Amino acid sequence: MSSVYRSLSKKPTKPSNGTTTDSAEPDKRINKQRLLALTSRGVTYRHRHLLADLTSLLPHSRKDAKLDSKSQLSQLNELADLYNCNNILYLEARKAKDLYLWLSKPPNGPTIKFHAQNIHTMEELNFTGNCLRGSRPVLSFDKSFELLAHTRLIKEVLVHTFGVPERSRKVKPFVDHVMGFTIVGDKIWVRVYQITETEATKGGRVGEEDVSAAASISAPKDGGRGDTSISLVEIGPRFVLTPIVILEGSFGGPVIYENKEFVSPNQIRSDLRRGKAGRYNNRAEGTLERKVKKRDLGLRTGEGRKDVDEMDDRVLFA
Repeated sequence: MSSVYRSLSKKPTKPSNGTTTDSAEPDKRINKQRLLALTSRGVTYRHRHLLADLTSLLPHSRKDAKLDSKSQLSQLNELADLYNCNNILYLEARKAKDLYLWLSKPPNGPTIKFHAQNIHTMEELNFTGNCLRGSRPVLSFDKSFELLAHTRLIKEVLVHTFGVPERSRKVKPFVDHVMGFTIVGDKIWVRVYQITETEATKGGRVGEEDVSAAASISAPKDGGRGDTSISLVEIGPRFVLTPIVILEGSFGGPVIYENKEFVSPNQIRSDLRRGKAGRYNNRAEGTLERKVKKRDLGLRTGEGRKDVDEMDDRVLFA
């Protein structure tokens, strides 16, 4: 009722020319994005910490309980409709080793499946960077995203998922960190940096904060107040995404892109086990051949070559 009262209590303003215009701009586009983030059963502590780090960086997200089923992922569309979310981030764990990240736009799609590797959370990295909880990030994309059709689609879905809307309920009116997405070798590298500003002292040195050169990128800032340097200090988490498949619908529908070069980590482990088994079989066969050869030569005690007598088959049927 309060929202209805506020809408009815607005009075149109009269400009100098006599025409009546509303105080609010009706043509202003409002970005309404809400993210549902959850995991499957069987996730490890590192996967749980990764989801906690992502939800802390995304104030427009809603964290839900674990999903019991791994075969009926269409249930996520019903959960998103129940919680009024139009984006889904789902972490699926396989064999407590492999992690797959699903990004979807319910109810019409598309859906992108990634394989997540090289996962490092904020707690284990211990970087010096920090940002305000609830602030909005600046999304930085590599120019390689504009080269192919499927990478442009991936970029658009990443913008909808990680782009925090300005009028979100928990958002703070600050922009103090950057989320970088870079394509290197058909993989998407994700990094998070803090934007820091340091002013030069009288001696000419910029700031007193010790920032590692590997985790910061400095650039001079043009301004009227002295010398100010803007640097990027990594916060975490960091991970690498490999696109596997893109579906037209939300967790269903025809396949519109498939990565033919992707090899399942389960297949890689199977090939390694098969290679180790082959080496063991070769060693066992070699050991048996040496034993037979030593026995034939009479080099083994009590297992020498038998003497051929007159009643031997090799003599009778020669």
